[in-house]
Amino acid sequence: MDALQLKDIKPLSEYEPIRKAFRERIIALKKLRRVPLGDRITMVFENRDTLLFQIQEMMRVEHIYDPKKIQDELDTYNPLIAGPGELSATLFIEITEPDRIKEMLDGLQGIDDGRSIYLELGTDRIHGQFESGHSKEDKLSAVHYVRFRLSTEQQASFRNAATPGALVVKHPNYSERTVLDRATREALSKDIA
Repeated sequence: MDALQLKDIKPLSEYEPIRKAFRERIIALKKLRRVPLGDRITMVFENRDTLLFQIQEMMRVEHIYDPKKIQDELDTYNPLIAGPGELSATLFIEITEPDRIKEMLDGLQGIDDGRSIYLELGTDRIHGQFESGHSKEDKLSAVHYVRFRLSTEQQASFRNAATPGALVVKHPNYSERTVLDRATREALSKDIA
């Protein structure tokens, strides 16, 4: 997918009149791209539109008008756009009990090790590659950026609804498996095209 550029970003005066319709479209899009892994982890597969929405909303909330600051946002979010043969996702560790955040995050240490989260296609496992810098030896972030790189054969398998597909987390303290439904796979297939 092409990187977002300054010309793709609407000034706030142009964004505000279209915001409602754009937001509704992105909400519908994200429904197909959101994959819960049990009650604590959700992955949202990003694409150019979801990231454009993030940037537009950031500009709106923070009243960003300066092209240099907008470029900073583009530089932050563009690396999250999937490359050819890739799926890119934001992983959220969702903890609703404020007094248990540290305990639960500590219990998930190592989830970003490159082995604990994978995409299962038939008998293939495509392990998620985590962006570095979101956790330390003694502290795990609640938000991570993950990439799945698929070979040409795996891309064909992903597009083939007859090939079973699931997203899996297998960690000593948390294991879940979510089968990817047809609508989600069709939406994500466009990313790896």
